[in-house]
Amino acid sequence: MKSIQADHKEALSLAVEVISNGGLIVYPTDTVYGLGADATNDSAIQKLNKLKNRSGPMSVIAPDRNAVKNWVESSFLAWDLVKDKLGGKTTVIMPVKENVVSPLILGEDETLGIRIPDHPFPIKLVNLLGFPITTTSVNRSGEPLYTDPKIIAANFSDNIDLIIDDGILSSEASAIYILENNSLKTIR
Repeated sequence: MKSIQADHKEALSLAVEVISNGGLIVYPTDTVYGLGADATNDSAIQKLNKLKNRSGPMSVIAPDRNAVKNWVESSFLAWDLVKDKLGGKTTVIMPVKENVVSPLILGEDETLGIRIPDHPFPIKLVNLLGFPITTTSVNRSGEPLYTDPKIIAANFSDNIDLIIDDGILSSEASAIYILENNSLKTIR
């Protein structure tokens, strides 16, 4: 496992290399650290699920609202509700088109949680990659979140290929909304 500072000139290129080769990274967001894998790669998703000791729906990072609009299946009314919630410390779950991500991370009715965090690193990363990456908390199922890169390294050194270190992140996890029947409902 390798660790590099988020502002290091090689950080983005190393993250692109690891993700493109099916590896797992830990990266900073505007809330907590995320576990990232190629959201379109079934074997990378399976590796991530094994690490977290879980399976099922998982959210992704989107580069911007235009990408999200191209990914989702929604009416104009639904899009008007959703577009202003996208960004910052918010995840919105909504139906997506086929082949946007691996079916392994979709929820019921082909839904996907999508985030556009207010942190430059994951946005730059997905722009360079050209596809979404997973964003799930750095912990195993049932354990508390890890917010310190040194503790993350100590607990996951055998399973993570790269840590993008941006210091201790101590914000709360994102708020979560779900789009159902052309209305937004709060989950968290």
